[in-house]
Amino acid sequence: MSGPLPSNRTDGSPEPRVRRWPVHWAVAGAVLAVALTTALVLSAGESVYLVLGYTDPGAPTKLGLNLLRLVFDLAAATCVGSLVFCAFFTAPQRDGLVSPDGYAALRTAGGAAWVWGGASLLLTVFDAADSAGQPVSASLSPTALAGLLGALDVPKAWLLSAAVTLALALTCHFVLRWRTTMALAAVGVLALLPPVLVGHAASNAGHDFASDSMAFHVVAAVLWLGSLIAVLAHSRRNGAQAEVVLRRYRRFAAGCWGVLAASGVIGSLVLVPVDQLFDTSYGAMVLAKVGCLLLIGAVSIPLRRRLARSGVAPHRALLRLGGVELAVLLGTFGVSMGMAHTPPPNLLDRDATASELLIGYNLPEFPGLWELITTWRFDLLLGTAAVLLAVLYPLGVRRLRSRGQSWPALHTASWFAGCAAVLVASSSGVASYAPATFGVHMSAHLLLNMVGPALLTLGAPITLALRALPSSGQHQPFGPREWLLGVVDSPVARLLTNPVIASLLLAGSLYGLYPTGLFQLIMQEHWAHTIMNVYFLVTGYLWFWSILDVDRTPRRVPQLARLGVTLGMMPLLAFFGVLVLSMPEPIADNYYRTLDLPWSIDPMAAQQAGALIGWLGGELPMLLVLFVLLRQWQRDQHGTDEDTDAHDSMLARLEATRRGEHEPDPGR
Repeated sequence: MSGPLPSNRTDGSPEPRVRRWPVHWAVAGAVLAVALTTALVLSAGESVYLVLGYTDPGAPTKLGLNLLRLVFDLAAATCVGSLVFCAFFTAPQRDGLVSPDGYAALRTAGGAAWVWGGASLLLTVFDAADSAGQPVSASLSPTALAGLLGALDVPKAWLLSAAVTLALALTCHFVLRWRTTMALAAVGVLALLPPVLVGHAASNAGHDFASDSMAFHVVAAVLWLGSLIAVLAHSRRNGAQAEVVLRRYRRFAAGCWGVLAASGVIGSLVLVPVDQLFDTSYGAMVLAKVGCLLLIGAVSIPLRRRLARSGVAPHRALLRLGGVELAVLLGTFGVSMGMAHTPPPNLLDRDATASELLIGYNLPEFPGLWELITTWRFDLLLGTAAVLLAVLYPLGVRRLRSRGQSWPALHTASWFAGCAAVLVASSSGVASYAPATFGVHMSAHLLLNMVGPALLTLGAPITLALRALPSSGQHQPFGPREWLLGVVDSPVARLLTNPVIASLLLAGSLYGLYPTGLFQLIMQEHWAHTIMNVYFLVTGYLWFWSILDVDRTPRRVPQLARLGVTLGMMPLLAFFGVLVLSMPEPIADNYYRTLDLPWSIDPMAAQQAGALIGWLGGELPMLLVLFVLLRQWQRDQHGTDEDTDAHDSMLARLEATRRGEHEPDPGR
């Protein structure tokens, strides 16, 4: 796959002169990042280890660990940012292959992924030695390293990240299709998370907020720095459509800055009490990082606006804008390395209860109806998603109405009800008490896996988005509408919406979780609990999306097949209820006992209640599906539903437009 980069020029004209990077800013930022990392690590001395009861492993190990973390972050940013640039900042060719600019970004991503994976492998060794309080030379033997990996979580996270990133590096050298780059960008983002989710933020009280906010924070920082590096590389190559790239980068960077600021505030309030911001080293680093973010926001955001209005050549504007941001961001990463080396004040609080250590917070009251209604604890992932989806949907409806087009009120009502179900299941008292008692957990499971997805699917969000979002112009980088089509029409989406596959995934959320003992393992880690909830929501949505046929789908399934799958799923739900009711031992009994709550509930009674909730509550969405399918059958038999006929006609027009000359198919 090596060789000269394809030319962007199609008119035979020579390539313009290659512009120089803002080298002085890049060098200054890199030197500042290394200097800050070195100074913060060495100035901490032995105190960081003594307060945790560890032995100081020595300066080479400490400094090597944190400099490798800096290399890890910079390589990860370059890789992920280049993949994001290829997928969302460039226009693919009509045959579905990446453009020359996208090809260059892919090659950069592949090279950075090799560095990223190598740094992850080295970090596995250095972090194991640091955590054990011994020089890295003492951890190099296979026996010593295997013992440390078995006892420590963070080195295992680095090893997992290494495996994913090395696979990503290989894949980047063989991929040439635009749609695949979206999947690679998503994999790159996921590869960032293992070390974050088992670090300092995952310990002690409030770790649910701290872990989630840190995940948002790291992803936003890496995406911002990585997209900036990719944009500067694009400008250096005199890449095509610089005005579009500049405009998109302005919006993207502003969004990353907002996420960084919000997640930083939330994480800091959890990890550092306000009264310790000014008298602890960790608090001083938090203030320094906040100062960097305020500086870059105060300088860069107005500068982007002025450059956009000044008429400066786009490539020159990108270089002017990027140099300052690059230096400040690299300096901020240096401060972050010092924060990663220093335990936050809340980690040193030895008075945390068992429930705070396991789930992040206390539950002093028995879960009565009032507590389930009033005990809210906002989920930063699913709660935020529910709120954003509830805000974006009416914007799409308003855009349709501004064009004189109608949208069924029933779809809108179903969508809002689905968002409310997800919000209740993730952030209300139901979510707060779900980790503490099995009966409440099954209520949350039902809302996330069945009720919420059914209502969301009836909202027909994909059809609304395809009608409301504008199409990109010919030879222009794809926009949100084309990105959505790229996902919906992908082979992966076609596979997952096969009713048999979707049914297996849905059944797996029951039979693969509770009778196997996996549930107890998941409940002991916040990150695993979050993945479980996301799995509930996604697999539920995939099933109802494939069965209900009220929205644009990757495949059209015959009505008789959908009816048969639904009738087959109903006894599976009933049998699961019977299975749980007949189990002689409580599910995850050891986990619930470890919580050591100030109130008690009979675990078998809670389990029986959960079984009945899962059984009876799960049948209600199935009855709704049967009602919708029978209505569709009646419509097909009599042909009297004009609204649905118009809806099908609209989808046909969308498909024709999508394959027309002025809107290339993103999947071809």
